[in-house]
Amino acid sequence: MRSIQTGTVRPLKVGDRKLMSAIGKTAVAQALAGPLGLVGDEQSDLSVHGGLSKAIYALPFEHLAWWQAQRQTQGVTLFDEPLAPGYLGENLSLEGVLEDQVFIGDLLRFDEVVLRVTQPREPCGKFNAVMGYTQASKHMVQSGRCGFYLAVDVAGTLRAGESFTVVPGPRAVSIAQALGHKAWKHLR
Repeated sequence: MRSIQTGTVRPLKVGDRKLMSAIGKTAVAQALAGPLGLVGDEQSDLSVHGGLSKAIYALPFEHLAWWQAQRQTQGVTLFDEPLAPGYLGENLSLEGVLEDQVFIGDLLRFDEVVLRVTQPREPCGKFNAVMGYTQASKHMVQSGRCGFYLAVDVAGTLRAGESFTVVPGPRAVSIAQALGHKAWKHLR
């Protein structure tokens, strides 16, 4: 695991509206993972974020360079600065676990904590606002660079930089396949 990020609810401008969001995350050295997520991490809309099956959001670290290039292509950034982990709202920045290799039901076993893969992230208007362009959600679905939600099966402390192992679950549906089943509503 590259890093851990948490965030608090604060105002976010989405078009002409001001909404509350905790999509902005900041790196922390460690965090206690409980049934509803990381201590110190907030969610503003529990109808779409958080809860037992979406307690923690993980994103492959490998995707950040691709998202940085998308922002440059869209002209929403003037600099060639890398996107920091947490920029897309992720709690965990993981390496080596891409969406076509991770399946619903797989377990991520850390030193103290066991997390279970539950579903892909589906983007929303707040994601578009943070990324700075209206097609960001569509690009997430088309590219499959969505990351995935995790349930906390065994609570404990997560530490930035600690290693983990993937324990295969039933291996019936990958995160990429699950996102593909939901793509129609995002690509209209």
